[in-house]
Amino acid sequence: MRKGAGVRRSEGRQAVKLTHENYDQLSVFTLKGDFAGEESADAFRTEAQGRLDERIRDVVLDMTDVEGIDSQALESLLWLQDACAEKLGQVRLAALRESVAEVLRLTRLASRFDCHEDVDTAIQSLR
Repeated sequence: MRKGAGVRRSEGRQAVKLTHENYDQLSVFTLKGDFAGEESADAFRTEAQGRLDERIRDVVLDMTDVEGIDSQALESLLWLQDACAEKLGQVRLAALRESVAEVLRLTRLASRFDCHEDVDTAIQSLR
């Protein structure tokens, strides 16, 4: 089951695009584009909350095509981590670009997230 949502920025540039696939209590989100700004953060939280309401407890975020990330996106990732923890679940980040990994290091959030080279490895770490 693949579903998704996208957000357009006011200047017409495509912001983050989200799709997801659910597997029992695991959801794999694929994010594409610029994960930045209030609209992207709100769309992400809305989609994630929808999955959590469907009994999802573990989330893998495929970040292969995430071009950039800002503080609002980081706050959304922390929110998701807390929301999953409340359900005794976990969040895994997969396939981070070096620029996104660097933002996590610079903000000292790298240690807060379990990061994996690819989605398959991230999924296996949850089993």
